[in-house]
Amino acid sequence: MGNSASSTRLSPLRAELTSFERCYAVAIQQRAASGRIQFIVRTGDAFRPFRVSARPPGRGEQITTLVA
Repeated sequence: MGNSASSTRLSPLRAELTSFERCYAVAIQQRAASGRIQFIVRTGDAFRPFRVSARPPGRGEQITTLVA
């Protein structure tokens, strides 16, 4: 059986793709393209720690940044 800490460790590429910096860049692009406010949300999921959405966060999620 694997260690739970190592099972949630991300590969370097996945860590880069799911980083806050990457989400911020996506949020800026989506804001420019759509004209809608974008939320960067902390999900609490080790494999997808942040997500970008035009909708406010759901249960268990926290707003980290609002791109207006």
